[in-house]
Amino acid sequence: MSDEASYSDERAGLVQRLTQHVRSKLANGVTHLTSGSGPTLDYSSPPGDPGLFGPETVCWKVHADFTSMMTGGISALLLQALHPLALAGVWDHSSFRTDILGRLRRTATFIAGTTYGNRHDALALIERVRQIHLGVSGTAPDGRPYQASDPALLTWVHVAEVSSFLSAHLHYVNPALPVAEQDRYFAETARIAEMLGAVDIPRSRHEIDAYLLAMRPELATSERTREVVRILMKARPPSLALRPAGTLMLNAGADLLPPWAQEMLGFHRLAGVRRVVVRPGVKLVAPVIRWALTNGVSKRARRRVAAGRA
Repeated sequence: MSDEASYSDERAGLVQRLTQHVRSKLANGVTHLTSGSGPTLDYSSPPGDPGLFGPETVCWKVHADFTSMMTGGISALLLQALHPLALAGVWDHSSFRTDILGRLRRTATFIAGTTYGNRHDALALIERVRQIHLGVSGTAPDGRPYQASDPALLTWVHVAEVSSFLSAHLHYVNPALPVAEQDRYFAETARIAEMLGAVDIPRSRHEIDAYLLAMRPELATSERTREVVRILMKARPPSLALRPAGTLMLNAGADLLPPWAQEMLGFHRLAGVRRVVVRPGVKLVAPVIRWALTNGVSKRARRRVAAGRA
């Protein structure tokens, strides 16, 4: 082998190792953001287990993209904070003041586990959350009692989440997703809300829009709301490498909110600037994160299902 060929091979090897190192660093940072102290889930077994949904469902497609799900999750937390009783439960029973990223992790784990986990793990996650809800109760500042297990409150939390996830998907993954597929998504995910105890769950795009419109008179902002927003928007990923992307996604979450919610939370003042800066920024960052996640949850779940069909 000539010296030139040897040098070329060494250079190619160095580039490959550097690429693997960068990918590993990014993937580890993303994993840290989406895995907490909860149950460890096995997305790779047992072979052939489709979980509660399976790869042919719309929710498997919508929930597969890390960037859109993170921006949707942030938007959902902001939207949920507008409901005084939902906010009271978080305020009284959550460690959000000191661990706002932990709350995001727990939400991410639940969504990933119930979507892509095997059937046993998914059902165990749902039961775990149901039991936690039974211990969350109290009195809101306006004197009204609240319980996290309240079916109507569970419906609000669910709608805030799935409407935000789908909005993020439409913005950053597939703007052309047909309305019929959007309806399927809401019908599929309503199953989880129902298993948690929610009632009168909207199951289509039209029903979701009508529900959010009907809920607006019940929503309000307060000092507590503003404090939650302040803490969330100042949250920073522990990895320096992910902090620029984290800041971008926080602002993208605010940008996803319906205009009326942006106004209630004070985000309308810079809405135009945020839209111009954030949307192109997220579209630049998203492919890099997808490249880093070569062995993400959805990929492992697909291999698990395919293994049973081989």
